[in-house]
Amino acid sequence: MKMSDNPGDVLITYSLGSCLAVVTYDRKQRRAGLLHVMLPDSGIEKMSKSSIAFNPFKYVDTGVPELFRKHYRYGANKRDLCIGVFGGAQVFDREDYFNIGKRNYLALRKLLWKEGVLISHENVGSNVHRTVNVDVSTGIITLDVNKEKLITYKCL
Repeated sequence: MKMSDNPGDVLITYSLGSCLAVVTYDRKQRRAGLLHVMLPDSGIEKMSKSSIAFNPFKYVDTGVPELFRKHYRYGANKRDLCIGVFGGAQVFDREDYFNIGKRNYLALRKLLWKEGVLISHENVGSNVHRTVNVDVSTGIITLDVNKEKLITYKCL
């Protein structure tokens, strides 16, 4: 997870498969956050959540709330947040046996619903790889799908 209000920064995550990228952009403060989560539920983790080795950003249920808490610590308001969600594909598990991408997305939707936050932009599912970046100065999210298609989303 990264967050920045430095206008010269571009936050980026590469080659999303079943993982999700959650992009947050505070329109008023011009602060961007980017979280790359791998799995829906930290309940599968064997180590204690209080362990120094535990990585809360690996899971939807622990990483997403931390991303929002960090925005709120900087004074963000839910109404000013633009939320983008990308990834959740079925790229390695062609028979969709584990449903990781779908489970990640459903866990995220449930969490955002409870938080009272709507998704502004999304590009999820299918069987493609995605690379996502957000420009801190403009709030523009750029999505590269399979290195074949560029899509631009505006958070202003």
